[in-house]
Amino acid sequence: MTRNNMARMPAGNCRVITLDGPAGAGKSTVAREVSRRLGLPFLDTGAIYRAITLIMLEKNIPAENSPRLRDALRGFFISFDGGRVLVCGQDVTEEIRTPEIDMHVSAYSALPEVRSALLDIQRSQSAGGLVAEGRDMGTVVFPNACLKIFLTAAPASRARRRYDERVARGEPANYGEILETVNRRDRMDSERETAPLRQAPDAILLDTTDLSFEQVVERILGYAEGARPGE
Repeated sequence: MTRNNMARMPAGNCRVITLDGPAGAGKSTVAREVSRRLGLPFLDTGAIYRAITLIMLEKNIPAENSPRLRDALRGFFISFDGGRVLVCGQDVTEEIRTPEIDMHVSAYSALPEVRSALLDIQRSQSAGGLVAEGRDMGTVVFPNACLKIFLTAAPASRARRRYDERVARGEPANYGEILETVNRRDRMDSERETAPLRQAPDAILLDTTDLSFEQVVERILGYAEGARPGE
């Protein structure tokens, strides 16, 4: 069995690892691979917020606190099945990765009621350990995580990755529009009042602009092997 296929449990019984960072930094794919190699569950928080955005848009519920929003959140149920994302049993894996969702997800994820509704759900998943990616995993959701990574890259690099992903899926893609969306998302995520995007004081900054996917994964695995015991 090769090194890449072997489960590598972090030293010191480090059970919760967080990856935060801006849109397009590669958090989801990196976190998924790190979780696979460490034998830990993967918590895709980005998919959760995207799924909420999809449902709210379908129900014509604006991105503002309201009784309609609260009612919709109470009836919201998400699950993951082999990499697929299901909302109330409906597969929405492709629908949550569209440009329209990209444009609106920050507005919904910034709402205090949305974040509050999902906080306990996210924390309840950590009993057996996990790798979680998002915007506030290390600062708000899992502040006691034994290893925190802040994954970033130059906006142009992140936009190129999004562009390549859409082209690979056979979807229409305009690099200039994607770059504009990335920059707008950065501003919204960083300036919002509730759980703004920021690096936790004890997080390791990892710039992936000039790194390959494998190099990023290996660096995080190396950090995990030396992480302190903890949550």
